[in-house]
Amino acid sequence: MTPRDTTLFCLGNLPIPTISATPGSVIPWNESVKILCGGTPESFLYQLEILGNSTYKVVEKKLGFQKTAEFVIKRMDTNTAGRYQCRYRKQYSWSVHSEALELVVTGLYDKPSLSTNGCLVVMPGESVSLRCSSAHISFDRFSLSKERRAVLSQHQNGGRWGDFILGPVNLSFSGIYTCYSWYSGSPYVWSAPSDALQLVVTDTTNQDYTTENLIRMGMAGLSLVVLLVILAENWLGHQVPHKEDQQELPELSCSRQKTQTEWTFGLTPKGRQVDTRH
Repeated sequence: MTPRDTTLFCLGNLPIPTISATPGSVIPWNESVKILCGGTPESFLYQLEILGNSTYKVVEKKLGFQKTAEFVIKRMDTNTAGRYQCRYRKQYSWSVHSEALELVVTGLYDKPSLSTNGCLVVMPGESVSLRCSSAHISFDRFSLSKERRAVLSQHQNGGRWGDFILGPVNLSFSGIYTCYSWYSGSPYVWSAPSDALQLVVTDTTNQDYTTENLIRMGMAGLSLVVLLVILAENWLGHQVPHKEDQQELPELSCSRQKTQTEWTFGLTPKGRQVDTRH
């Protein structure tokens, strides 16, 4: 096996690195961003690269055994915005490169406006139409972003707006949206963000069923409490005599005792008295 074949074999056995940005890939001008490159615990060297002039160049290296390396860009501007990738070294081999991470800097142009001609509270399966428009400058690109992450881009030939259709939506579409305008010649330099719109996807059918079930459970619980009260009263009624019974029991006992006493210790009946004259 040639050295070339050995290298390919090692590369094939190494997991593909991951790359992500925190707090997001759309960063305002002069703010910082953290790039995370994930490898294996045995990786001792990580390398971050940026695309420039059709080739990638090394931005920074991190030495030390670690599963994830952190690269910090302290200030985002037109020079640090761009397309990034990373890789790691384990033993004698480099991994393949990660997928590309595109970092965008915003705030270079005035903000556009974001609007909708429909409702922002929708049911799953429906669609939502959003429009991003620029008042004064014509752009050929518009992008829709959800919580600082680009989700859709719209191409326009010299227009002042871009339309976005979201849907069929599900619950994961809920969130805060903004939009940006930019030029195709500078794909990583965007305008300031528009004012935000909040989209809510709600399944009211499930909510209705939940409310109905809670009501049924409450009624069943109330019926059970009433039944327990009735059973408790019935049980106590058999254990403790009623007040009227407590008053009659001594009278019956005394009456029986009186009758028994008269029969035992009283005089014998008159019809059976002894005639002493004879």
